[in-house]
Amino acid sequence: MKEIKSKLVEAIKATYPEATEKDYEGNRLDFYVNKQCVPSVLTYLKSGLGYIHLSHIAFVDWLEEGEFELIYIVWSPSEKLKVFIRARVERENPLMPNIENIWRQANTYQREAREMYGIQFESFDAPQDLMLEDWEDIPPMRRDFDTEAYANKTYFHRSGREDALDVREAIIERSREEIPDFAKKYSR
Repeated sequence: MKEIKSKLVEAIKATYPEATEKDYEGNRLDFYVNKQCVPSVLTYLKSGLGYIHLSHIAFVDWLEEGEFELIYIVWSPSEKLKVFIRARVERENPLMPNIENIWRQANTYQREAREMYGIQFESFDAPQDLMLEDWEDIPPMRRDFDTEAYANKTYFHRSGREDALDVREAIIERSREEIPDFAKKYSR
């Protein structure tokens, strides 16, 4: 595996000298690149190096740093190596290159990023609602979204729920188990 990783680092650095890598034990290698390089790096990995499977696109909200990180996870079935391509985008105007033309399944991940984090993609044409119909609050996966306040406003004080049991109360009643101390503050 060490030889495979060394060859990959050499190939990536030859084409993208500004990329930095981080090696992990086992079958994983990460590269940090500028957001504008993402489509080019992914195309090179897929077409030139055999990393033909886009496993996932993950998102991290670095609230304190004012950035989002997008992590493109690709896999080579012949090399048995996962490669993570990491790029950051500013939170204030989160605009990333669109990679849908490289992997069609990126459409779903990019729609998720747009809906859950507010990240936009250049020339990305897809229906707005993926999971959140008629959502009017800030994107719910952002760290500055107040989940507890939203839940209290939306669910706990609506009419018609006066006789509804708290889920934890129903579980206790059925299982005869006690609520753990950390969860007690969320019970009525």
